[in-house]
Amino acid sequence: MINNNGVKTKNLKFLYKDLIFHNLIKQFNYRNNHQVPKLVKIQINRGLGGDGQNSKILQKSIEEIRIITGQHPIITKAKNSIAGFKVREEMILGVTVTLRNKKMYAFLEKLIHLVLPRIRDFRGLSLKGFDRNGNYNFGLKEQLVFPEINYENIDQIRGLNISIVTTAKTKSEGAALLKEFGFPLSE
Repeated sequence: MINNNGVKTKNLKFLYKDLIFHNLIKQFNYRNNHQVPKLVKIQINRGLGGDGQNSKILQKSIEEIRIITGQHPIITKAKNSIAGFKVREEMILGVTVTLRNKKMYAFLEKLIHLVLPRIRDFRGLSLKGFDRNGNYNFGLKEQLVFPEINYENIDQIRGLNISIVTTAKTKSEGAALLKEFGFPLSE
C-alpha cells in the first residue's frame, strides 16, 4: 500500500504484529499474549429476499461479491419454512463469503483506505455496531463504493452486510483493535 506521501507502507498484518499488538498490551495491561484481541475473519453477506428465485439477479450478485472479495461466494438457503415471511425450505435467501488470513487483511485494507472514504456524507462508523463480544457489524447501502464495480454493469443498487469477527472479549477491546487498524469509528 502506498500512503499519501508516496511512501510504501506495510500491510495490515505486519502492522498488527509490529505495532498494534504492543499498543493493545500497553492499553489493556494484558499478562498473556493470547489475551490480545486479533482479527479472526470478515464475513460479507448479501440478502436477496424474494429476488433469490431470479437466476439473473442471483448470478449478478454472485459475480459482484466475487469481484469485490476475490473469492467465490456460497449461496445461502432457508433451513426450514416460515409461512409468515413466505419462505420455503431450501429457498435461496442470499450469498455470503468468509475471508480469512491474507484475503481478510487485503479486504480490510481496501475497505479502510478506498471504500469507506468514497461513501457520500461519511462521518465515521457508529460504535453501536459492536456486539458484546467485540465483533463489529455494519452495512453498505450500495456496491458502487467499491472501485472494482463498474457503474455501467449495475442493473440495480444493492447493499451488503460486513461482519468483522475478533477474539476481543468486550466492546471496548474490539473498538480499540479496529481503531488501531485505522478504522474510522465515530465517537
